[in-house]
Amino acid sequence: MRWNMTILASCLAITGCMGSSMAERQDANVESSLQYDTVPCDQLLAQRNGLAQQYKLSVDAKPTFSNPAMGFGPFTPDVRSKTQRDIDQASGRIDAMNRSIVRRECGKPAKKTKFALPS
Repeated sequence: MRWNMTILASCLAITGCMGSSMAERQDANVESSLQYDTVPCDQLLAQRNGLAQQYKLSVDAKPTFSNPAMGFGPFTPDVRSKTQRDIDQASGRIDAMNRSIVRRECGKPAKKTKFALPS
């Protein structure tokens, strides 16, 4: 009977961690930059700068990942505060915005094309 209770308690503990594990929530902070490709460059730069200022982050912020013991990542519960989770999510958004900005070359002066007469 004691063996059954031990197994049941272990299963409940593992099930309770599923869906709210540290690794799963940190992976959710990584966003696709494609969603920002339709936003005009000046507006995207303003959004990124505003988000960085709101959470007191660098405009070059990147999402961070913890390094749990080998094999325990999916079972490590997320014990970060809501404020820290929000900051980590904002850094993921900033990183996605930066990838879109770099890809589209926002903020760089327009290239001047030289027109020459054919010789």
